[in-house]
Amino acid sequence: MKFSVSTNEFQKLLGSISGVIPAKSTLPILENFLLELSGDTLGITATDLEMYTTVTLKVESKDKGKFIVPAKRLLEIVRSLTDPTIKFTVDLESFKITLNTENGEYKLTGETDENYPSLPEFKGEKELKVGNDVLKRMITKSEFAVSSDELRPAMTGVLIQIRPEELSAISTDGHRLVRYRNTSFRSKHKAIDMIIPAKTLKMAVKCFEETEGTLFFNESHIKFVFGNTTLLSRLIDEKYPNYESVIPLDNNKKLVVNKNQLLSAVRRTSLFANSTTRQVRFGVKSGSMSVSAEDIDFGMEANETLTCDYDGDELEIGFNAGYVVDVLSHLDTDDAVFLFSAPTRAAMVKPSAVHEGEDILMLVMPVRLNV
Repeated sequence: MKFSVSTNEFQKLLGSISGVIPAKSTLPILENFLLELSGDTLGITATDLEMYTTVTLKVESKDKGKFIVPAKRLLEIVRSLTDPTIKFTVDLESFKITLNTENGEYKLTGETDENYPSLPEFKGEKELKVGNDVLKRMITKSEFAVSSDELRPAMTGVLIQIRPEELSAISTDGHRLVRYRNTSFRSKHKAIDMIIPAKTLKMAVKCFEETEGTLFFNESHIKFVFGNTTLLSRLIDEKYPNYESVIPLDNNKKLVVNKNQLLSAVRRTSLFANSTTRQVRFGVKSGSMSVSAEDIDFGMEANETLTCDYDGDELEIGFNAGYVVDVLSHLDTDDAVFLFSAPTRAAMVKPSAVHEGEDILMLVMPVRLNV
């Protein structure tokens, strides 16, 4: 079996789906790509059993066949090549693979595909078309706040809520919460909730084409189709926490501050914070705010003062610096708006302006201040 492929395009597509390959697996066969040739079309598949990604590209060939090849090794080889074209020759009996370029010849060994996991049968009961700009913003604004705690599986994914006139994404790890809403969205579906694994959404962003994507889903799976890429993933079959109950309704102390100045101040002062708590302290009053941190054990402390607009009583409140940095880094406006109520209550964080039809709300839980 022989085929020729563009080096740059091949490398790009391998890289786009390589994130699916598990770093460590009890099933070594998952550490391979499945390559399937049918005439002038080459399909490349990667899976971790929870998610299957397939990309296709045009090649020069009239042959047919399939085999698996070590993913990491193939990607490293292709990335190292500078020739514009790679010619593959595959012996489908011994699975010896030869790569020829203008200046070199490289050999490696693949395997038969007979033990490679087959794609689950999927019948998409519902279909949804979403502009990739909307989908990308929804994912990038929400997935960073998911939990990594496998004992709370629902929170390791993003809750997607589809309504006739609204699309929402919610994520939380118990310390932060993000709710993204797009009210410019229209759907024929009445009310659908599903929890999509964070890894799936990150992979979807990497696979985006500059076109509208189509989503197919049923009770157990979701399938993304973007141009020449198909991504199939299991949904998380759990009940999502009642996130609305933790969104405060009485945060009436409003702080408006330059986002980049505050972000830089938090990053600098956090270098002096206790390495366990990473606590930074905000002292807020009319016209100015202080950002400070200290580590009593090592005798370190730092304090910075910023100008701001603030319309409430003086307030001191502590936060984990990492959570504040994450939230501020995902705001795309010059100013950040904080809404406080008390030092022990969640702070609401919003951008100072939003795109038409958007509503973005972030919560950060405070930490108890050092005495």
